[in-house]
Order: sequence, then structure tokens, then C-alpha cells
Amino acid sequence: MWNRRDFLKNISVAGLFLGTGIIPKAVSAKKNGLQKITVLHTNDLHSRIEPFPKADPEFGGLGGFARINALVKKIRKEEELVLLFDAGDVFQGTPYFNFFEGEAEFKLMSKIGYDAGNIGNHEFDNGIEGITSKMKHLNFPLLNANYDFSGTELDGRISAYKIFDKGDLKIGVFGVGVDLDGYVEPKNRGSISYIDPLDVTEKMVSILKDENNCDLVVCLSHLGYKSFSDGDCDRDLAKRSRGVDLIIGGHTHTLLETPERVLNLDGEEVLINQVGWAGIALGRIDFYIDKKNKTKLASSKLLSVGEKMA
Repeated sequence: MWNRRDFLKNISVAGLFLGTGIIPKAVSAKKNGLQKITVLHTNDLHSRIEPFPKADPEFGGLGGFARINALVKKIRKEEELVLLFDAGDVFQGTPYFNFFEGEAEFKLMSKIGYDAGNIGNHEFDNGIEGITSKMKHLNFPLLNANYDFSGTELDGRISAYKIFDKGDLKIGVFGVGVDLDGYVEPKNRGSISYIDPLDVTEKMVSILKDENNCDLVVCLSHLGYKSFSDGDCDRDLAKRSRGVDLIIGGHTHTLLETPERVLNLDGEEVLINQVGWAGIALGRIDFYIDKKNKTKLASSKLLSVGEKMA
């Protein structure tokens, strides 16, 4: 676990991934035949609508939905193409959830303008009905491809994937979640069954990349960065799959200084990123895509969500 001093010391660092080329700041991406898209992301917000108290020993003064909103709004003014995602576990953690049962979180995230989110295990803390009753407050989709919702109230209400048309780019996004057994009470998950995320990923890549020619494939994952035992995790999924460009993770509250690069089965780089929890940071990855040559570069930045934001 990072303490606040380490966090603030390492925040806002940038790295170059997915290629060896360097993008000069003085040269626009478009003039080099590159199209830029900015991917922003959060995970495990856990109802932390207000910042941590300043006296908090680890994350004093960090976080807060209003600050996330201000930071996202600033970036949207600066960049032409922006997408904002969340990797799950929006619910549970403060009295806001105890009193409003997810309504406040979903309303505020909708106002911030999230483009898509995933379902974490804590979304089931008030049962399936606890999710469905609050979805009317959402104006963005929740995605999951490896839960079979047949026979439940969520059947037909959760999409496996979504394709976003941004400029000349097509961005395909799908969701996967942790095995709910052991994390969610049987009465709260009903008859939902778990499907191997690797099998699902192969299917999603086929749909998004092969059938729909998406320029970028993003997986919103609530599997966890590393496995607590021998279960599925982001690193394992990246190594054993093909066609995924970016895994935005959650569940393990891992704060990565920069995204990890993992080689997939084809020897291509997959980025894995996760930004702690409770909204203390906003992840930013700028992709520079050459559609003609089918290549891409990416730079990353870990942005502090605090009183003085980068």
C-alpha cells in the first residue's frame, strides 16, 4: 500500500508505451498521420463522494467526485477526443451508500459524463434488485461479458460490449468481472453464473476487432491486477489472450505508477493500468493511432485528485 508521501511523489509521471517512436511536442499528431484519443479512467470509487479528511494518515485531502469532475472537464476542453471509464466497485464504503444505496453515486457519475462502467462485486451488496432499481439514474452503460444474467432482473440490461465512434476512430470496449462466489452472498447474486474471462475475451476480440474493425480494444476488468490465489487476473488475461490493447483494472486497489506492459500470445504489448481506489487518482492514457499502418503509440499520466490538481 502506498502512503500519501509516496503517492504525491510519484503522481503525474508519464511513460511511453506500445512502440519505440517518440512524439515530439512541437509536432501535431495529425500532421504525422496519427489520430489521438485520450482514455481517462477510475476504479473502486467505493462511494467516496467527498475527499478524504485532511487528517487521514494515508490519503488526507485526496479524492472527491467534484474534483474528478473538474479534472475531466479541464481535459475535455483541451483534447478533441476523450473517453471516460470506470472499472467497478462504485458502491459501498461511506454513509452515502448506506443512506442512498447507490443513487447518489450513479447520478454524480452520470453528471461527470462517464462513457461506460463495469460491475464490481460490491455492486451486489444490496442484491440484484439493488442494482436494477438504481440503473434509472445512469445515462451510461454498465458492461459485462462474463456473467450469465439469464433468469435475473439484469437479463438484457447489461451489455457485453459497446463501440464508440470518436472522430475517425472506432473504440471497442467490453467488461469482465471476478467470480462472485466467495465475494457475494448467494442470495444477493441469484442465479448469475460465471464464464471464463479468457473465453469471453476471445469472443469479444472477434466481434470488436475482426467483425467491426475497431482501432482500439479496451477491457474494463474487475478481476484484479494479481490473483489472491490461482484465480483469473489482469496479468494472466493479458498474457493468455490476443487482440486487447488496454486492460483498465479494478478490485485489488492497485496503484500503478505507470501502466504495466505485458506481451500477449502474439507477442504484442498490452497495457494494464489501475489507479488505486476511492478516487485518489485519475488515470490518463493518450493513444496515437496510425490507421493506415495499423500501429499505435501511447503515453500515460497518473493524475492526482486533490486540492492542487495537475
